[in-house]
Amino acid sequence: MVVRSTSGPVVLEMERVRVWTAGGAELLRELSWVVRAGEHWALLGPNGAGKSTLLSVAGAVRHPSSGRVSVLGCTLGRVDVRELRADVGMVAPSLRLPDAMTVEEVVLTGVTGSILPARAAYTDTERARARSLMELLGCAALAGRTVARCSQGERQRVRIARALMASPPLLLLDEPTAALDLPARETLLASLNLLAASRPALATVLVAHQLEDLPPSTTHALLLRKGELVAAGPAEEVLTSGPLSACFGMEVRVRRDEDRWVARSARAAPAAAPAPA
Repeated sequence: MVVRSTSGPVVLEMERVRVWTAGGAELLRELSWVVRAGEHWALLGPNGAGKSTLLSVAGAVRHPSSGRVSVLGCTLGRVDVRELRADVGMVAPSLRLPDAMTVEEVVLTGVTGSILPARAAYTDTERARARSLMELLGCAALAGRTVARCSQGERQRVRIARALMASPPLLLLDEPTAALDLPARETLLASLNLLAASRPALATVLVAHQLEDLPPSTTHALLLRKGELVAAGPAEEVLTSGPLSACFGMEVRVRRDEDRWVARSARAAPAAAPAPA
């Protein structure tokens, strides 16, 4: 069941945000958006829609060219973004995990934010938190295993556990199911569902290409097309055939399969060739 959160404190707010490149190409156009504590947003759109750009602004990695952005109550341009980024959990497949480190060592680096160990020793409290997060994300049994021996799905769960070590109020996930096979994807989505249930105040934003890549905990969705907002709001209103058809520029049919979404093209399949006489 999708649970709405409409009264929690604001953790991310964008007002008429525009982003353009040095060459003048506009990546985001007049985009306004509010994310509150306890909400779990899906961010979807075709390739080149501006999803990665939007996520980088939300994570204080990139400043808007115009407009106002507030992350965890701090306005970009008026705050030390290095300190702000430490309070935002960012999970991206591009983050390289050192092959020789163990899973537990990698998760513990989330204390400082450096991917390499920055301390000679960690406290008992920090180690206990790392074990708790690994248990929650289903990778506790991997604690002593080196990264080199972990599958892509296992590495993604390790990245999420690491990002949560600093107890961020906001967690940003950039295509967490990319390149995962079916069992790894389903395990990861189940972990995200457990995370949402165990951290009721945590807000998340998850970039995905497919509706099938969204966990059941998804409460809201934002659709982008060519840098422009197509729709944003409760998932049961936005993840429907009309908005998604407008977003992807083709007729799409959406259905719910228990607590998950499934999307298919509405174009008729070609007629079967007649059977030989």
